[in-house]
Amino acid sequence: MIHLNWHGRATVKRVKCVHTDANKYIVNRVLTAGKEYEVKNETEEFYFLIDNTGKVGGYYKEYFENA
Repeated sequence: MIHLNWHGRATVKRVKCVHTDANKYIVNRVLTAGKEYEVKNETEEFYFLIDNTGKVGGYYKEYFENA
């Protein structure tokens, strides 16, 4: 139940959004290319971070690079 306290968790690392060109999902509404985000959790395929809406979302790692 890690998702219940993500906002208060320590930041794992910071990543910079490289692009928002998604094939399947619309991410340009919640991510901004060139902006840095704080990663709250990480899996093999996804970063879970606080996006532009102020909520935690899971996004493919292909949209980011290490800041």
